[in-house]
Amino acid sequence: MVTRKKSKAAAELPTVSISEGEIARYLHLGTPWVQGSMRLKDPFMLDLEYVQRMMAWLLFTPADEDLTALHAVQLGLGAAALTKFHHKVLGMRTTAIEINPQVIAACRGWFKLPPDSASLQVLQADAAEEIRRPHWQGAVHALQVDLYDHDAAAPVLDSPDFYADCRAMLAPEGCMTVNLFGRRSSYAASLEKICAAFGPDNVWAFKPTREGNTIVLALRVAQPRDVLQLQSRAQAVQAQYQLPATKWLKVLRPVVEDVSQGGLERGQ
Repeated sequence: MVTRKKSKAAAELPTVSISEGEIARYLHLGTPWVQGSMRLKDPFMLDLEYVQRMMAWLLFTPADEDLTALHAVQLGLGAAALTKFHHKVLGMRTTAIEINPQVIAACRGWFKLPPDSASLQVLQADAAEEIRRPHWQGAVHALQVDLYDHDAAAPVLDSPDFYADCRAMLAPEGCMTVNLFGRRSSYAASLEKICAAFGPDNVWAFKPTREGNTIVLALRVAQPRDVLQLQSRAQAVQAQYQLPATKWLKVLRPVVEDVSQGGLERGQ
C-alpha cells in the first residue's frame, strides 16, 4: 500500500512489522494501521473489502476478453494481495512498483508472493518516476494505485501531473482504480485531480467502506452506462472469481451524478 518519494533516505522509510490472528496475517508499517492482509487458509484470495473493490475494473472488461493477454500494474505493493490475485487467479502479466525493500522482503517471506518470472515482476522503484518510462505508455489494462505512508492521512502521490501520467500508462480500454483514504476534504481534492486528468464522464466512485476507504475508478475512454450489461458482467465476475461484484453495483456510480447532487464534497 505504501511508497514514498525517492528523495527520502532509506532510513526514513517505515519499518515493517507483521501481526497474525486466527484467520489472517497483517502487514504494518510502524503503526497499528493495517497496510495489507492475507487469509491464512486462502492466501491468494482478497481479504479486505476495499481491496476487493479495487477489482471493479473487471466490470468494464468484456466477458470474452482474454485476461492472460493483458497487463496489470500495482503502484504500492502492500501485502501483495492484488499482485498475487492478478498473477495467480487471473493469470495476467503483473508488475508491482514499491519503493520500500522491507515491504518486498516481507511479502516474499510472509505473504506468499511468488518470485519474479516472465509473468510477474516486482520493481523496487519510485512510482512517480518509473511510470514515466516510455515502455509503460499505453501498455497497461488494469492499474491499481494505493499509495499511502504510515500515517495514512492522504495519498503520497496525488498531483494532477501524477494522475495524467497514470492515464498515459493505460491502453485505450484500460482502467485505473485508486484507494482514497482520509479526511473528506482530502478525498474531494484527490477526486477533482482525477477528474481533471481523465474527464468527469470517465470517473466512477464507490461509497466509502466502514473503515473510510473510497475506491475511485477512472477509464481511459468513457463507456456507455448500460445497466443491464453491468449487471450481467457483475454476475459473471462474482461467479468466476468469488468477488462480491453484484453488491458493488449498489454502491458504485458515475461521479457526474455525485457532482449534480452535491456529493463530491461529501465523498459518498
